[in-house]
Amino acid sequence: MKLSTRSRYGTRLMFELALNYGQGTIFLKDVSKRQNISEKYLSNIIIPLKGAGLVSSVRGAYGGYMLTKAPGQITLKEIVLLLEGDLAVDSQENTDTSAHINVIDNVWVRMQTAIYEFLEGVTLHDLLDEYRDKNESESGMYFI
Repeated sequence: MKLSTRSRYGTRLMFELALNYGQGTIFLKDVSKRQNISEKYLSNIIIPLKGAGLVSSVRGAYGGYMLTKAPGQITLKEIVLLLEGDLAVDSQENTDTSAHINVIDNVWVRMQTAIYEFLEGVTLHDLLDEYRDKNESESGMYFI
């Protein structure tokens, strides 16, 4: 299974909006520059995110986009499923009911369940925490 650029870039877009949460709106052109993603591509990704109510927009000179929920309330599962569709592991539809085939198919079902559970357990807030922790440790705090 491989996630498309749509999901990966959509997650990066939502991360940028989470970084700016509570500080007003942010322009897609700014996200585009920071994340090195085409603004046109981001314009296509933002549509389903807005349609699902995860993002809202404001028009005008001080317009832009912002999250409609706190970063802790938005999971990666929600973002990926919205942008990717079902993450079903592609297994051949099987009419064979032999035990060994069913056992193998059950492995794929368990793997899909594990992926969903993992994505459900990671919020944008978790990503922000990890980002901030990493930046603090890299900046090297010195006291005199």
